[in-house]
Amino acid sequence: MLRFFASHKLLLFLPLAYGLYYWSFDKTSTFWYMYTFALLVLMSASIVFSDISDELPTWKSMIFGLGYGTLIYGIIALGYKLLQLIPVQIENSVSSFLANFAPTTIWHYLLLMFIIVPGEEIFWRGFVQQQLKQYMTTFAAIFLSAILFGLALGLGNFWPGQLAGLAAGLVLGALYEWKRSMPLIIIAHLVMIVLLFLVQPLSIL
Repeated sequence: MLRFFASHKLLLFLPLAYGLYYWSFDKTSTFWYMYTFALLVLMSASIVFSDISDELPTWKSMIFGLGYGTLIYGIIALGYKLLQLIPVQIENSVSSFLANFAPTTIWHYLLLMFIIVPGEEIFWRGFVQQQLKQYMTTFAAIFLSAILFGLALGLGNFWPGQLAGLAAGLVLGALYEWKRSMPLIIIAHLVMIVLLFLVQPLSIL
């Protein structure tokens, strides 16, 4: 039995991930503590059981990260504007999510920078996506890991977050397979976060 789970690690770690995400989103008052703990656990396990790639010089990771982070933000912002054209009350959903879970203090942003964003990328792209490649093509693994990432974000009862997670996951997953650089996709993710929450939040578009 242990040998079976050792060969199919996703059977253990995906239920663990969804349980931790659900636990984190369940109470808004403790979200930042629980979500940070969840990503520390998932990141630690991923580092133990995966080989994390870093095949780009730092300056290239910075340049590509800035560009692709901005691209991902643009995709999400465009999707938001398109959803405003149909009667789905997306503004209320976004406002509710921001009120409950958006970073509001310096230490929230420090947690995002040093634990949460690196943890998400190391787990979903560095571990889950790589494990899925044992069972399917690289393209299919990118697509399925993006769906799984979006579903995890959806546990916060924020359906636009599922779509944003899917879009971001597709770009970041493809970028990781192309450039084989975890720092690159962490920087891209951070740039997207800064644009979404600080520079040009969706709520003011």
